[in-house]
Amino acid sequence: MRIDAIFLRELRLPLVKPFQTSFGTTKDRRILLVELRGEGLSGWGECVAGEHPFFSDETIDTAWLVMQQELAPLLASADPEHGGKCPGIFRHVRGHRMAKAALENAVWDLEAQMRRIPLAELLGGTRETIDCGVSIGIQPTPAELLAEVETEVAAGYQRIKLKCKPGWDVDVLEAVRNRWPEIQLSVDANSAYRLNDSDHIVTFDEFNLLMIEQPLWADDFYFHSMLQKRLNTPICLDESIRNRRDALAAIEMESCRIINIKCGRVGGFSEAIAVHNAAQERGVPVWCGGMLETGIGRAHNIALSSLDNFTLPGDVSASKRYWKEDIIEPEVVVSSTGEIAVPDLPGRGFEVRTDLVEKLTVREEQIRALEMVA
Repeated sequence: MRIDAIFLRELRLPLVKPFQTSFGTTKDRRILLVELRGEGLSGWGECVAGEHPFFSDETIDTAWLVMQQELAPLLASADPEHGGKCPGIFRHVRGHRMAKAALENAVWDLEAQMRRIPLAELLGGTRETIDCGVSIGIQPTPAELLAEVETEVAAGYQRIKLKCKPGWDVDVLEAVRNRWPEIQLSVDANSAYRLNDSDHIVTFDEFNLLMIEQPLWADDFYFHSMLQKRLNTPICLDESIRNRRDALAAIEMESCRIINIKCGRVGGFSEAIAVHNAAQERGVPVWCGGMLETGIGRAHNIALSSLDNFTLPGDVSASKRYWKEDIIEPEVVVSSTGEIAVPDLPGRGFEVRTDLVEKLTVREEQIRALEMVA
């Protein structure tokens, strides 16, 4: 695969409405896109790093720097055979998994187009549709939360996930469960609790939750294992799982019964598939989490979610939930039964609106293969 040029672009997009977690509130997004041009085609990737080092130690600015100075030059001079070669190309750069994922995923997209097959097929996916859940941020009042849940239940989403934190948990769970006793319901704490909150967290069992996502420290297996022993509700690990080895450790220690796979968090499709396979071999279900992506990252999540062991509804929701105007066409649409059709077109299956990307771009950098060879 010949790569002629790599383009880095930063875009600014306002969210349809603010999204609040235990970290804080996001009103608009700085988006870092990667475009690989080669073989007469363009492969696209999206870096999911945030504006601040809250979810992870990466930010859009650190990702831009490491891609510009290290990763993109390595890739531009490598001519990778396929996406699975990228971890080896990047092996000397420690960490920076979200930056690596953006570049690697663009390679997979380009390869799928070259081979004239859907990206999902190239990854090993078998599903024609994927089941969708939705993540609802912390709201100003319980009444506003109930209104949000009402909207998403009516839209057909198969699982409702509520962001929670100390002081915003049991009361709102009780209110939601009283109103909708039968829906699939889960919570996501984003590491907001500590082990001395265990007695309180155990009370979540009474709400018949599908899972409690990442209640404790973002880098922990041991204390999650202690907490899981006290809970009937499955713990799902997100931030703690950085790669296949972490997944194996968490499963062996019984730290969780479910794993959330975010492609950017684990460093790209190659490692995401490895985590998926390790969990599947050990009977642990997985699902695909979201990071407020544009349609490019959303298209990649759809393709990943087509793999066999993505048996729980993920956070791959409709474009219109987040953006007044997405940068792909057609936009991602969720059916009335809470499903998204997996595209059967070559590559990611959605066209990038390059005119809109250009309009929204606030900075751009180009790395050319010939410059690196010289």
